[in-house]
Parts: sequence; structure tokens; C-alpha cells
Amino acid sequence: MRVARFGSLDIPTAVSFLAPAGVAYSAWLTSIVFCAANDRWSLLVAAASFFPIGIVHGVGIWFGGW
Repeated sequence: MRVARFGSLDIPTAVSFLAPAGVAYSAWLTSIVFCAANDRWSLLVAAASFFPIGIVHGVGIWFGGW
């Protein structure tokens, strides 16, 4: 049986995977904290349940969109 060998994961490749994930998680967490602090319960439930809503809302908070 032949096994495909892809080699080790180098630093630039790891960063290219981890950086967008870190930005998305930070935006989602920003949305959750903002909604909890400002009593936006309906948006808090939506952002916590369906994370793309939280990511878009978090990025919007960062850039002053809302």
C-alpha cells in the first residue's frame, strides 16, 4: 500500500492558515462582547448561533460601520 507523503508544515503555510482563523475568531468575539455589553440580545443570539453573522458584525464594529 502506498501512502502519500506531503512533508512537514512550514511556518509561512501555518501562518497563512492561522492568521485568517485568528481574525475571524477575534471579529466573532468582538461581536459577542459588544452585544452582551450593550443589551443587544437578539443579535447576540444570532451571532453566537450562526458565526458568519458575528464575524461580519465584528468587522463592522472595528471599522465603525455600526
